[in-house]
Amino acid sequence: MPSWAWLQAGVEGARSRVVVNAAKVAGRLEECAELDRDAATRRLRALPGVGVWTTAEVAQRALGDADAVSFGDYHLARNVTWSLTGRIGDDDELAELVAPYAGHRFRACRIISAVGGAPPRRGPRRSLPTHLPTRF
Repeated sequence: MPSWAWLQAGVEGARSRVVVNAAKVAGRLEECAELDRDAATRRLRALPGVGVWTTAEVAQRALGDADAVSFGDYHLARNVTWSLTGRIGDDDELAELVAPYAGHRFRACRIISAVGGAPPRRGPRRSLPTHLPTRF
């Protein structure tokens, strides 16, 4: 897939490189389903560009990990801390608030986010990156 096609799809170079590198070792990544959670996490994190958030997202969906919290998510900490405390918090506060749900922290975050709402929006909307097509 040429680089311009990635840009048309809204994926910049750094992210497209991660996808291409993951595709090269897809067989080894598929083996993660048979590993325990810690071994699977180590294998995923060994891939350059895959961090805490990506590992949690894969663990939730592909590995069925009910405890994988998406730390570093753009909205999760804000929404959960707002729902539980009435103020906007960060990942550290999120970790503290969902600690009692150990073993089910992903599920708890999903339920809290679904029923608790989001903090009020303020400020201008973000503009689209310039590399996206102007027509859809």
